[in-house]
Amino acid sequence: MDKGSNSFCLDGAGVACDSRVNILLSIADSVGYPVVFAESWKGNNPCNGDWKGISCDAGGNITVVNFQKLSLSGTISGSFSQLTSLKRLILSDNVLTGTIPKELTSLPSLELLDVSNNHIYGKVPKFKQNVLVKTDGNPDIGKDNSSFIPPGPPGSSPGTPPGGHGGGNDSSDGGNKNSSTGKIVGSVIGAVCGAFIVGLGFCLYTRKRKRSNRVQSPNTMVIHPSNGGDGNGVKITFATGSSVNGGGSETQSYASSGPSDLHVVEAGNMVISIQVLRNVTNNFSEENILGRGGFGTVYKGELHDGTKIAVKRMESGVVSEKGLAEFKSEIAVLTKVRHRHLVALLGYCLDGNERLLVYEYMPQGTLSRHLFNWKEEGLKPLEWTRRLTIALDVARGVEYLHGLAHQSFIHRDLKPSNILLGDDMRAKVADFGLVRLAPENGKHSIETRLAGTFGYLAPEYAVTGRVTTKVDVFSFGVILMELISGRKALDETQPEDSVHLVTWFRRMHLNKETFRKAIDQTIELDEETLASVSTVSELAGHCCAREPYQRPDMGHVVNVLSSLAELWKPAEPDSDDIYGIDLDMTLPQALKKWQAYEGSSNMGDSSSSLLASADNTQTSIPTRPSGFAESFTSADGR
Repeated sequence: MDKGSNSFCLDGAGVACDSRVNILLSIADSVGYPVVFAESWKGNNPCNGDWKGISCDAGGNITVVNFQKLSLSGTISGSFSQLTSLKRLILSDNVLTGTIPKELTSLPSLELLDVSNNHIYGKVPKFKQNVLVKTDGNPDIGKDNSSFIPPGPPGSSPGTPPGGHGGGNDSSDGGNKNSSTGKIVGSVIGAVCGAFIVGLGFCLYTRKRKRSNRVQSPNTMVIHPSNGGDGNGVKITFATGSSVNGGGSETQSYASSGPSDLHVVEAGNMVISIQVLRNVTNNFSEENILGRGGFGTVYKGELHDGTKIAVKRMESGVVSEKGLAEFKSEIAVLTKVRHRHLVALLGYCLDGNERLLVYEYMPQGTLSRHLFNWKEEGLKPLEWTRRLTIALDVARGVEYLHGLAHQSFIHRDLKPSNILLGDDMRAKVADFGLVRLAPENGKHSIETRLAGTFGYLAPEYAVTGRVTTKVDVFSFGVILMELISGRKALDETQPEDSVHLVTWFRRMHLNKETFRKAIDQTIELDEETLASVSTVSELAGHCCAREPYQRPDMGHVVNVLSSLAELWKPAEPDSDDIYGIDLDMTLPQALKKWQAYEGSSNMGDSSSSLLASADNTQTSIPTRPSGFAESFTSADGR
């Protein structure tokens, strides 16, 4: 309670322990919070070199725990498994009892486990082949029960029950008095030490429980930059508790007191500590807000090395079964799909009423920002070629969801505010809270509760609540109309007959004159651009057809847009060709001239095979280029 007297973590209320400290305190719990740790484990950084028995690498990851010969009694904590960088765990020459926790087998980097000269019993769990496990000096290892009898309280002989008298010859009166005095002094000292240790243990335990209720998630995650590969990638290191198996999508509650019950949505090892997210977003400060939506608020986060992430935080008032379903849906989908035009999920946090999703950061924000709010934001209006590329990116992402992923998904909420742009202005589809699995054959519909955004809802979905992948095609058609016109799907500022973009656009598309007026005035129209806009407007009309069967699938949409956005033109021929080859030459003549220019020494063996028969063009190309296999198999193809 006195400021400055706290040896652990950080002084000040509400300040949480480092995740590594929390793990080490739970390990200390299993051995009774020994004084040897209380004296040396100070501060909030176990890698500062002063923490007894702890060694770390340069990145601050705990790699060695050496508790050898510390007279530790108690059991081996399963929390060691949360130190995922651990390579050597040395617990030899102590008084440890119990069994070796199975959780330790999950440590990915473990090389040595030394529990020799303790009182461990039970079967040794099956570790990886490269792990050296030392169990010598444990008499009951491999047995179902332990024969070890813990020593009695101070003042009793080994094996003598408390209050009993040990055997031996009586001494003189003086000896008895000295013996009695020694026992009394020993008992007092023992009682004082015992009270100190119990008090210290209770304080540590109370602090640990408070921190656990306030901060800890069952799993902890540390995010840091990747060491190679994609420069924009993020490497995620997970410390997984034994209670989390991963791989499913079910919700599980862990009992604890108070309102902050911990839930885990099991979707692989992607759980992130709430404290990590508080740190990287500056405690969810207002200046870090990127945007707000129906789900909640999105914050920009910055890691210690400058890498940026986006953290979507559900508003506490939205916590409901519906909100949890959307939260689970987003995790379930984004852990199953990965595509360059779908925003990547890096992790999530579900801690009491806190629900957060962590994504890759998209610096240019939403498409709606650039399409509708560019003046207010001080941005330049989008050029037509840029709009076309964005449309193609979105189409490819949705095409992947519909038919190229290992399962087919329906997004149900395609709109410009759910399309995010990177620094290169390439687009990615986001917000998968309303995604549903599509029927396997892709034709039958499934019935769901109505969800999405008015203006983008397909008519059959709005009326019946039944969806197919064609509801996404309709929404995409609306987005194409927005890209062409620069108008929103629903615009209350317009006259009543023009509020709905789709009906207004269809009317404007009836003849060329009115259609030109419908095109966004910021688009510079030349003949080529007008032709491209006309083709896309036709495609948009087909996508927004009244009946689902009249709409194309996304594969067709991609084909149409890619033919416009990726026009290939041959490079202009270089008049000063360095080889000086006359295109009117015969092939053998051209090859001779080429060889003369390069020099026969540079051409190697392949040139002689090329010119083996200059007069016969049929043999002027080698039958098998150098380096190719004898037969062209699928393995060679890869």
